Amino acid sequence: MKKYLFILILPLLSFTETHKFYVSVTNINYAQNDGSFQITMRIFIDDLDDVLKERYSLNAQLNTENELSLAEEYIEKYLRTKFLVFLDGKKMTYDYLGKKYEDDVIICYMELSGINLKDYESLEVQNEILTDLFDEQKNLVHVKWKDEKKSFILIKSDAKGMLNL
Repeated sequence: MKKYLFILILPLLSFTETHKFYVSVTNINYAQNDGSFQITMRIFIDDLDDVLKERYSLNAQLNTENELSLAEEYIEKYLRTKFLVFLDGKKMTYDYLGKKYEDDVIICYMELSGINLKDYESLEVQNEILTDLFDEQKNLVHVKWKDEKKSFILIKSDAKGMLNL
């Protein structure tokens, strides 16, 4: 009986494949005392490593003893092309502050300083991180300002989220 059960289950097992979850999480917090948007982005290390290989032919070897010294420069370059912030429709330039590793995630830190919310009516975020490599990539963006909070799920076909300040 066990033999027949195994024969019935075997075809089912051969057609299953593991499905990987592709997601990044970005938190954007307005620090009123500093007049800045403080941005943290969490990305799976292996996915970012893969996109750096694909896009720049760079074997960065992130979070290893052999991590390339140029890796951070290319991470910043990639973020600047794929993660954009607009205030009242104007593209803003943020400062890339650095990165750290935590388990299987890289955390990138950025800051948009010199911002007085009274001067702006809208904030728009365009996040295309990893969508050039993974069609099923989802980029979660959480924005906090004053006592307000809004979240977006951005995907390849809809990579922009807007809110009124």
